[in-house]
Amino acid sequence: MVVDSTPLQPSPLVQVRDLRTYFSAKGGLKRRNAEYLRAVDGVSFDIGRGSTLGLVGESGCGKTTTGRTILRLVEATGGSVSFGGVDVLKSNVRTLRALRRDMQIVFQDPFGSLDPRMTVGRIVAEPLDVYAVGDRRERRDRVAELLARVGLRGDDARRYPHEFSGGQRQRIGIARAIALHPRFVVLDEPVSALDVSIQAQILNLLNDLKSELKLTYLFIAHNLAVVEHFSDRVAVMYLGKIVEVADAAGLYARPQHPYTMALLASVPEPDPARRCERSPVMGEPPSPLSPPSGCAFHPRCPFATEECRRVTPPLKPEPGAATGHLVACHHAATIHSQKK
Repeated sequence: MVVDSTPLQPSPLVQVRDLRTYFSAKGGLKRRNAEYLRAVDGVSFDIGRGSTLGLVGESGCGKTTTGRTILRLVEATGGSVSFGGVDVLKSNVRTLRALRRDMQIVFQDPFGSLDPRMTVGRIVAEPLDVYAVGDRRERRDRVAELLARVGLRGDDARRYPHEFSGGQRQRIGIARAIALHPRFVVLDEPVSALDVSIQAQILNLLNDLKSELKLTYLFIAHNLAVVEHFSDRVAVMYLGKIVEVADAAGLYARPQHPYTMALLASVPEPDPARRCERSPVMGEPPSPLSPPSGCAFHPRCPFATEECRRVTPPLKPEPGAATGHLVACHHAATIHSQKK
């Protein structure tokens, strides 16, 4: 089942099909008795041009690995990734080099993602140097333009990363990511390491850049409150699989999967007078080295039945749900009717 982040868009920019990324834990993937960790296990979705797909879930569910596999920073075990009609996973070195101009990433850690030995100017100019964009003066002018665009001063180019705050460092990372005029950017939890007072500033900057540069985003996060306001559609991931996807408003107003309900229940409610009727998720996620049979969420699900323990539910439209709302649960309709 394909998760389309923009159902009215006939030609999505990014198409992911049955993406699998396994890591060898013992003996190698090709050994008969190999033990492997299924970080991403059969993920499919589309991202329409100019839209934002939010990818959420608990830590360790495979969100970051999905984003990095799409960009081939991590090699896939199977499946396909199409970017503008080009198969990323099968591209040779020359084709992949050309694709990387259009596919960039903003990393989660603004401290570890910048080389402390390089000035900010060299960091931002590095993509321009690699692709030989313009001469030295043109690259210097481009760096000043990029720094100004993300809210920094031109003379900051002479300083080093340790001289900046976390929010300023993330702005530097964003400037580097947009230096080559990309079309698609993976945002790997870009605000999770920042103070709450700075998060809104960075998100507003990313939104402005999306409109001005016509960018397409894969927004990876675990903060559901942030995802709701930043994304057009949201995909919920659990133990390497997508269990629910819908437009942002529909997912938050009418969640179908018990895991999504539990995640929403875990979001702090700022109004003490309001009480959440949903129960937060209980227990710890199973090990991806030995995932449960059937529905991977059944050991933690209060609604699990024998069918859930035996049969893996497909990701499919749920009768009565909004168009484009998909869920992987045998009893989603029954559970939702009980919650009314």
